[in-house]
Amino acid sequence: MSLSRRTKLALAAGGVLLAVPAAALIVLYHYDWNRARPWLNEKVSAAIERPFAIRGNLALSWQRQPQELGWRGLVPWPHLLARDVHLGNPAPMLAAAAHSGDTVPADMASAAELSFSLNPLALLEQKITIPLLSFTAPQVYLQRTADGKNNWTFKRNPQSPWRLDLQRVVFSKGSVRLVDVPQKIDATAHLDTLAQDSQYGVSWRAEGRWNRQPVSGQGKAGAVLSLQGDQPFPLQGKAQVGLVHIAAEGTLTRPLQLAAIDFRLKVGGASMARLYALTGLVLPETPPFATEGRLRGTLAGQHSRWTYDQFTGRVGSSDIAGKLVYEQKQPRGHLSGTVQSKLLQFADLGPLIGADSNASKQARGLPAVQPSEKVLPVETFKTERWTSIDADVSYRAARIVRTEQLPISHLETEFHLRDGVLKLTPLNFDFAGGKLASTVTLDGSGRDAKNAIRADLAASARGIRLQELFPHLPQLQATVGVINADTKLSATGNSVATLLAQSNGELKTRISQGQISKLLLEQMGLNIGSIVLTKLVGDKQVKLNCLAGDFAVTDGLAQTRSFVVDTEDATVRISGAVSLDDERLDLTMKPDSKGLRIISLRSPIYVRGTFKHPDVDIDKGVLALRAGGAIALATLAAPVAALAPLISGGGSSDTPCGPLLAEAARKPVAPPPGKKLAPRPGIRN
Repeated sequence: MSLSRRTKLALAAGGVLLAVPAAALIVLYHYDWNRARPWLNEKVSAAIERPFAIRGNLALSWQRQPQELGWRGLVPWPHLLARDVHLGNPAPMLAAAAHSGDTVPADMASAAELSFSLNPLALLEQKITIPLLSFTAPQVYLQRTADGKNNWTFKRNPQSPWRLDLQRVVFSKGSVRLVDVPQKIDATAHLDTLAQDSQYGVSWRAEGRWNRQPVSGQGKAGAVLSLQGDQPFPLQGKAQVGLVHIAAEGTLTRPLQLAAIDFRLKVGGASMARLYALTGLVLPETPPFATEGRLRGTLAGQHSRWTYDQFTGRVGSSDIAGKLVYEQKQPRGHLSGTVQSKLLQFADLGPLIGADSNASKQARGLPAVQPSEKVLPVETFKTERWTSIDADVSYRAARIVRTEQLPISHLETEFHLRDGVLKLTPLNFDFAGGKLASTVTLDGSGRDAKNAIRADLAASARGIRLQELFPHLPQLQATVGVINADTKLSATGNSVATLLAQSNGELKTRISQGQISKLLLEQMGLNIGSIVLTKLVGDKQVKLNCLAGDFAVTDGLAQTRSFVVDTEDATVRISGAVSLDDERLDLTMKPDSKGLRIISLRSPIYVRGTFKHPDVDIDKGVLALRAGGAIALATLAAPVAALAPLISGGGSSDTPCGPLLAEAARKPVAPPPGKKLAPRPGIRN
């Protein structure tokens, strides 16, 4: 059967059409692709706007892609295997490093071998699509400079028509170094391949420095890194950064952009303040702590948000729980949340103001600075950190465990930090059966004084019970009455000690009615006969007309303007001063009985010494005169006459309680900086 001329031409044309791609495939299969390396290096470099070079052997095979549907699944993709591959750092980063004298390697990444498949159909659109890029023995260098620019973000080159679409990365044994200037990180992770692990494909071990603190750690990571989409990347590990230890397990989403994280996080250390080097968060000094909770984060440009939720743990011997949220804002980040304790050991609050031992200070990474003879803490506040963050955090403690001498319970406060100004509004306690309410403002912005705090305190005590205030004085257990007090102080300093040493203001206290132990009054008046009689017939309560105290505080010296305790039996006047600068006491108590007292050695009582070693003494000169007079009369006259110097006829019964209480009820004031309430008097040693 002969074919027509038209049919022969058609068959010939079809044969040519089939032969050309077949021949092309044969040529491509046997072609030495090392000749194509310059072209491939050039196109990839243009697409990613940085040097790219395959310096070793380049081989090609053809593979069908089962994930492609329809006719596209019939088109084989070229699969390239390249050895000795190098990816350079961006030219601007290298130029900036050369200008500043820093050392930056020419390569961002290199690998002994990499393999990938190219979508040939995407090449028709001038797009290099690589679904999976596999590295063997990669060496990666990641850097972020002080201005926030990094070398791992691939920007689009508007001058190049070629685009890179890299979707996933698989890596095996190698190393990754991260140099993050803003976070002061320079750490290297060494990677190794894990076999027969269904969740993790790589183990890692890290060492380096973070915020000038040594860092080390180890853990596992997934083998496939998804650079696009929302496929989670598993990560597990533990690390030690300075005095802080961390353990985490969870996932990253789009790790190169850190789009989101979700971890079960355990963190602990010598003090919460040590987290500043790791996170940049300003947290208070605390005893050793450990917490566990869920950390979630989303990073959207300049508005990242981190949530540490449902965390529980301990700080010292106290429990804590709550939720904290950190949001990246301008001009500074913001920390908010609520924290509560079911049981608070009051001693655990000591490190907040430096009121812990030198051994404790050294354990939380600070020098031992507290002098042995000083009671008030001299540890300085780190105010230079206060302007790095804003905060609104509330804290509640349901029950407080403290020494028996400190009658304090339920605590509630709110921390508000704005532009370096910290406000505790309110700072309230249940205290000795009453309430202690206060507000504290600490200005650490440096506007008033560099490296110092401008502090303002306003406090009021209501319903404080005497017998609960001094539970270990049995004489006060028969005393009934409630104290109301108010104080207002201002100061400038850089520690609790310097703030109190430079404080100015007033302290007022008052009891308008009540009852007091008769035995206590007799003991204060050294009325021996009445003490003996009271011991024999039993103590009783004496009407308390008033207690009124008024202190002026000038340059750290709290001096009595007036301090009177008046009852129906006696009046006690207290005068003197307390130096918060020298930590010295100089108070004099002068009892004055209102009735006849037999065998009375009534004499001034002095409270002197230091806060560390206080001393209570009586006026030995007065006692000597009374005793001498009694001895002389006993010698020259009848024995009964010898009792005359020891008999007290009583003093004035008119004590102006009304004016005293009115003055004590006036609201105290704190003078502005540079003003004084009164000239500073001397203080006896």
